[in-house]
Amino acid sequence: MSLPDLSWQFLYGRLAWALVFAAVVVAAWPARRLPRPALAAIVGVSGLLMALPGEASPAWHLGLAFQYPSALLAGLCGAALLARWRGQPVVAMPRALAGLLAAAGLVLYLDAFGLFALGIYYAGFGPSAAPLCALLLAMAAAIALVRGIARPQAAVLLGAVLLFSLARLPSGNLWDALLDPLLWGWAVVSLAAHALRAVRSQAIGPRAVAAPVAAPAVAAHHDQPALHAVGAEPFSPIKE
Repeated sequence: MSLPDLSWQFLYGRLAWALVFAAVVVAAWPARRLPRPALAAIVGVSGLLMALPGEASPAWHLGLAFQYPSALLAGLCGAALLARWRGQPVVAMPRALAGLLAAAGLVLYLDAFGLFALGIYYAGFGPSAAPLCALLLAMAAAIALVRGIARPQAAVLLGAVLLFSLARLPSGNLWDALLDPLLWGWAVVSLAAHALRAVRSQAIGPRAVAAPVAAPAVAAHHDQPALHAVGAEPFSPIKE
């Protein structure tokens, strides 16, 4: 087990929290289309705030509560900011990625609570299992990039794995590079939002199909007085 240097951890924490903070502010901005100067100002101010020394920095207080953001969370926030800068649609958390992260986090938390007691988290420090898992993840991300499957997310995953493999950041544990409580909460909320939209679409679907069927009958009913006014008989398919 090898741990990253404390100075590198300090620098990583400041940069990662700056990306996360800026992405949250931009996501909560009232305007859908944020001008580039405003976006650059938000990112710059976020970086300056996190770079403040000691307890004056919000990163110091965030670190007490959450330690360091995972490299995957910081990368997804950076990808979302880059998409906003380019004026592209922001889909930082696809449904498939949200499902994988939610399931992985659930297994990790249940194991930490002692339900499984398999030591899954501590295996992220292992000398063989963690490097092998990192290699497989890097290969999967590279294949996704070549095939054009979720390229922003695949690039972020590859970057997180490389950062762990080369610098052991953020903590020397593979799981800390791929998951953290904030990222897990984001994935769970995203899945809940997807499920809510699916339920609403199913509820609205039958109404949209039934409305055009009833409309001709109503229209024919309103047209009958006009036919009587000109001495015409309304058409009826029933023969007397």
